[in-house]
Amino acid sequence: MSAEPHLVEDEGGSLTALLEVEDTTVQVDDGVARRPEPLALVVFGASGDLAHRKILPALAQLVERGSLDDHVAVVGVARSEWTDEEFRAMCRKLTPAGSSGAWEALVEGFRYVAGDYGDDATFSTLATVLDELDETRGTSGNRMYYLATVPAVFGQVARSLAAHGGSEPGRGGTFARLVVEKPFGSDLASAQELDAELHQAFREDQIFRIDHYMGKETVQNVLALRFANSIFEPVWNRRYVDHVQVTVAESLGVEHRGGFYETAGALRDIVQNHVMQVLALTLMEPPSTMDAGGIRDEKVKLLRSVVVPDPDEAVNNVVRAQYGAGIVGGEDVPAYRAEEGVDPVSETETYVAMHLLVDNWRWAGVPVYVRTGKRLATRATEVSMVFQRPPHLPFAGKLARDLRPDTLTLRIQPDEGISLCFGAKVPGPAFKVRTVAMDFSYADAFPGGTAEAYERLLLDAMGGDATLFIRSDEVDQAWEIVAPIQQAFSEGEPPLARYRAGSWGPIEADRLVEGGGRQWRNP
Repeated sequence: MSAEPHLVEDEGGSLTALLEVEDTTVQVDDGVARRPEPLALVVFGASGDLAHRKILPALAQLVERGSLDDHVAVVGVARSEWTDEEFRAMCRKLTPAGSSGAWEALVEGFRYVAGDYGDDATFSTLATVLDELDETRGTSGNRMYYLATVPAVFGQVARSLAAHGGSEPGRGGTFARLVVEKPFGSDLASAQELDAELHQAFREDQIFRIDHYMGKETVQNVLALRFANSIFEPVWNRRYVDHVQVTVAESLGVEHRGGFYETAGALRDIVQNHVMQVLALTLMEPPSTMDAGGIRDEKVKLLRSVVVPDPDEAVNNVVRAQYGAGIVGGEDVPAYRAEEGVDPVSETETYVAMHLLVDNWRWAGVPVYVRTGKRLATRATEVSMVFQRPPHLPFAGKLARDLRPDTLTLRIQPDEGISLCFGAKVPGPAFKVRTVAMDFSYADAFPGGTAEAYERLLLDAMGGDATLFIRSDEVDQAWEIVAPIQQAFSEGEPPLARYRAGSWGPIEADRLVEGGGRQWRNP
């Protein structure tokens, strides 16, 4: 592949890198089979929201892209009293625009099992259906079970599958896998209890814990940015980096999920999973191999290096807050306590900011600032490496008053890409310097769009590639980090702050980073 970047200055003085990719692009084989073996995919909770919005549409796209053939069959399992044809009719409604007809053809072979997840008859019927599909659809005894149910029944479903032979391949098959949606427990103890239940039925190498953030192109591109470019790795350490920022901002509120959010909050909903996974990939050491074992080993080592504060220390390094009424997107929005399903005196946090430290050779002494919240000014997820300032500026004072620290930002959503902010001379007779940005955008460099996160993750699970999935020791270590913060929150500490919807959060979060003369980078 040959590519030449061109820098273009827009009206605001921002430099944009336009990457022209020639038609002679060379496809590099990554060693991952893009067309999995024949299998039967069993979706528990098939009549639910997750299956309808994410799982089945992702499957439809994979079929239309040619990544799946007619030796893949789908079985829906749920309590809803549907027939095979009613399930197929629902799936047909998810046909992608401009369909070639491949999805509709595959849907004709879909099956549905209605029943309770604790009823032996449900799993006996499922086993019979799977054996029939091996004969009629050529699924070859391979099985993949997707738990898109409420977490409370994860363990029950796993045990029932094992009791009916579901934890082993069918006749002639080579694998049986279990895909588990987050949340993986509500605290360390419940996460370990869930793991124990799952491991009674399935081995760890059969379990694929899915976090859709890991399927996003920019999250994966962290590895390429760091380890495929010699200009970045030498400065990716405490000698050059002043601090790290992770922002996961949502402009939406809790919508119609107030009841759920009251039992979760921002700490459990976002920090324990999404934030910790992104942080681990960004700060980990280079893996010895770029396979699932090498990458996940380094992620766990990084999480074990995060300093776990006691509850008293957590109070001084954490901000929790809740949004009040405000304006988002030009529209008035209610306070969290006025949302449907929310306690009018709720103490649930919708915003969390944290100051963390990583105690290892690479990052010792470098502050890591994390924040996430709902009803913020805009939707954005990004990681920023803020570099140290030059030791001496010969053009100090007003000539450099618009100069900010060099910053490398990885934009994960919604505009996936990378931005490098650095100092440049402003045109004119005076030697005035200010910060400009050089941007790389996936949409510009690779027209046509990228696969949705669930497409990538489903295909990887079908192919047995666990690289982007969460190992049990990763889950435990992430809970270890947030456990003292959970305890502090349960004791009412720190006091719950308030922020206006449509803002960037409470003033207390600004004070958290201001100690070293720093400030949040607002997208």
